[in-house]
Amino acid sequence: MTSSTATRPTARAYTVWAVALAAYAVAVFHRASLGVAGVEAQERFSAGASAISLFLVLQLVVYAGMQVPVGVALDRFGSRRLILAGALTMAAGQAVLAVAGDVPTAVGARVLVGAGDAMTFVSVLRVIGFWFPGPTVPLITQLTGMLGQAGQIVAAYPLVALLHSVSWEATFLGAAAVGVLVAVLVVVALRDAPPGTELATPAGLAEVRRSLALTWREPGTQIGLYTHLVTQFSGTVFALLWGYPFLVVGQGRSPATAAGLLTLLVVVGILVGPLLGRLCGRWPLRRSVLVFSVLGLTAAAWTLVLLWPGRAPLAVLVLLVVVLGTNGPGSMIGFDFARTWNPAERQGSASGVVNVGGFLASLLTILAVGAVLDVLTPGASTDYSLDAFRAAFAVQYVFWAVGLVGVVRHRRQLRERLARDGVVLAPLHVAVGARLRGVSAYR
Repeated sequence: MTSSTATRPTARAYTVWAVALAAYAVAVFHRASLGVAGVEAQERFSAGASAISLFLVLQLVVYAGMQVPVGVALDRFGSRRLILAGALTMAAGQAVLAVAGDVPTAVGARVLVGAGDAMTFVSVLRVIGFWFPGPTVPLITQLTGMLGQAGQIVAAYPLVALLHSVSWEATFLGAAAVGVLVAVLVVVALRDAPPGTELATPAGLAEVRRSLALTWREPGTQIGLYTHLVTQFSGTVFALLWGYPFLVVGQGRSPATAAGLLTLLVVVGILVGPLLGRLCGRWPLRRSVLVFSVLGLTAAAWTLVLLWPGRAPLAVLVLLVVVLGTNGPGSMIGFDFARTWNPAERQGSASGVVNVGGFLASLLTILAVGAVLDVLTPGASTDYSLDAFRAAFAVQYVFWAVGLVGVVRHRRQLRERLARDGVVLAPLHVAVGARLRGVSAYR
């Protein structure tokens, strides 16, 4: 359900989306900026690796914890105000980090970055829902998720180069200035909805509570949350923290090979995202098939790697990384579920609920993997064995099982609702054949 009734996107819709996409890319840049400056951060704050890791965990906690409040605020105040507030909050965080000289101040700075980051992506999704016609929304959503990762590339290369050529203060004050520039663009060019769109009147507190309760009880929101959970966390954990040490320490690969494999993960995501978006737009009642496919391939690839006798061949590791590259695009299907099963006035809160799933699972998996590695590795050594990594990554099966049960349960509820409305889904092979013949895949 979107507010756009046009059959084709307008030029202005693409302009508005470009500004929203730029805001999201800058949010990803801010999110990744400290990670690529980890060594310099340890030197500046005289902190160990565990303290720097705490920055990442706290940032994820803030991001996940703010999703529902941000979603409620989004429905009340609109995307433009939330994206503007997010850009300025992240800029403030980077400015504080630039002058920080101790760990508590740096932690406070990253909390600001996490809070501003939490306001951005779900707000951009709402912009897409209002400015683009329904069948186009899944594709634009996938493109947003993938193109937004350009911010991570900027953090990995230009920011690191700047950090090595000028001071810490100048680098992060420059990052803050980028956030202010995006805020100016948002004020000038971003609008919540096309002219003439009737937006709901801001609700009172009682109505907000009622709307949030309805959003939570909606099976379409629930299947979106479990879809995001079950498809996202494995690739996120691998890319953000544990993939590099697993490849270098556990699998004995060179740092250059590990970096190349992590880059391949991002590239695969960029290529797969538009394809999944097209499939969701063309087969909206078969999106769960895509979810099961991403989950099945991910679990199978990890099972192959974890059960391989000794270190896995490079070809097997490449296969794992390629499959993990589908996780990010697969998680975007969760937002599409929430969009199509919630009215326009609940889009923000629905997206916020969905976004909690994957990041909460990622956070818990990061902590669980670290805990298992510490238990199986004597002392404070980071020379983890391959067997320790195998046991640690096995915790993923718990989260896959939880997510799978959730998706199946709420999928059944939605199909029962469709049946009550007179929509009967044909078996998948029959539906595919009907589509190829140009006739209806359901009745």
